[in-house]
Amino acid sequence: MKSHRQELWFEIPTRREFRNITPEVEAALAASGITEGLCLVNAMHITASVFINDDESGLHHDYERWLEELAPHAPTDRYRHNLTGEDNGDAHLKRQVMGREVVVAVTDGKLDFGPWERIFYGEFDGRRKKRVLVKIIGE
Repeated sequence: MKSHRQELWFEIPTRREFRNITPEVEAALAASGITEGLCLVNAMHITASVFINDDESGLHHDYERWLEELAPHAPTDRYRHNLTGEDNGDAHLKRQVMGREVVVAVTDGKLDFGPWERIFYGEFDGRRKKRVLVKIIGE
């Protein structure tokens, strides 16, 4: 069995954003030479997420609104975590809801998606450099 490890780096200029990272993951898969196996993609920061869904702007808007209703950023003093001097207690909760990682089957050298599925990086406390790990194993 072979394995391939690659890091993707993102510096989102805004506090929150959903970014389609499917092309970057597909490039990592191509570089791996693996044609059958599994591809793990996970956010390496506790205020960011990786998830699979549709690349549709209305859905992304709905996510943004729903997450802000679940864990509003302000007032920041509502979060005990923010007593440490941070202002990102909401970002930790949003990450928990959206998830840390995804695993996608690799078949015939391609990500084996269902209809409309794409991989997204979700940033909930941006404005600094963060990384995503891509780990591919197989033959």
